[in-house]
Amino acid sequence: MPTTSRLLTLLSLLQTRRDWPGGVLAARLEVSDRTVRRDVERLREMGYTIRATMGPDGGYRLDSGAELPPLLFDDDQVIALAVALQAATVTGAGIEEAALRALTTVRQVMPSRLRHRLDALEFTSIVARPGEAATRAVSPEVLLAISAATRASEVLRFDYSDGPGAGGKSARTEPRPPRRVEPHHLVNSGGRWYLLAWDLDRDDWRIFRADRIEPRTPTGGRFAPRDIPGGDVAAYVSARFKGSTQENSWPCYGAVVLHRPASYVLPFAGDGIVEDLGGDRCSIEVGSWSWTAIAAALNRFDADIDVIGPAELADAFAQLAARNSDTVAHYEREHRRVTTGELTTAGDA
Repeated sequence: MPTTSRLLTLLSLLQTRRDWPGGVLAARLEVSDRTVRRDVERLREMGYTIRATMGPDGGYRLDSGAELPPLLFDDDQVIALAVALQAATVTGAGIEEAALRALTTVRQVMPSRLRHRLDALEFTSIVARPGEAATRAVSPEVLLAISAATRASEVLRFDYSDGPGAGGKSARTEPRPPRRVEPHHLVNSGGRWYLLAWDLDRDDWRIFRADRIEPRTPTGGRFAPRDIPGGDVAAYVSARFKGSTQENSWPCYGAVVLHRPASYVLPFAGDGIVEDLGGDRCSIEVGSWSWTAIAAALNRFDADIDVIGPAELADAFAQLAARNSDTVAHYEREHRRVTTGELTTAGDA
């Protein structure tokens, strides 16, 4: 076996288990113990930290080092790494450019057989759907600070903004005391990062947007991690997004018949359940945090609607109709005043 191939094989073996007796390595590589020792020295010169282990047989252990040496991956690991890097370009973690550069580097050195597999898996990340707020990139330093405090179970102190105001600047106008929380989990949902934490001042669970967090140093004291309600982080956060603290479901569910084909409705139904009724009709069952929100969402299909139930949903349509009528009436009154010259300017008053 050529020296280069033998070194790669040796490195691959060292990565698969913690300790390797020297004699076992020699047998696997079909070389002498002396050759194994020379090859280990070559890997050390390349930057790998390989320690000799004590014992009857003696052996070797691959440890982490002070610098990042050349890495060795099998075919499946290379594909997994490339796909993860491509997905990382839209995580909103502020690492998009670095991920793209890393992906380009990995792809350049791939064997052609792996490059073909990667190209077959190439995908385009979906931008925000209409009506969704644009995501704001989070500084990697912020994510690292949150993760470090979470991993160490240390109280995290931070300033929390109210989100962007005019010109993209923070809407916060008055200084506020820093928030003090016990960080438990960093969650990514829809390209946006959130911190699930126990708020010490409010004595309750809270979910914070990471792009509004400005960590303070130093962190606070250690704490004992609490049990997440229900035991499932993803389910709990999803339920909170739906306005519930108990079950991962919307507090309001309603069903209607839309006078639109199912093929027209399905692409925009979200988590709603659509049933084709034939012709130009379909039924849809959908949930939201309020009955009015359901009624407003269903109106976007620009179709005649028959309410199946419950009565609260029919009442919500009536409330929207009255509100919209008031809007039109107000507009017509103001428009009439403008066209008839009833309005006066501040200078004329």
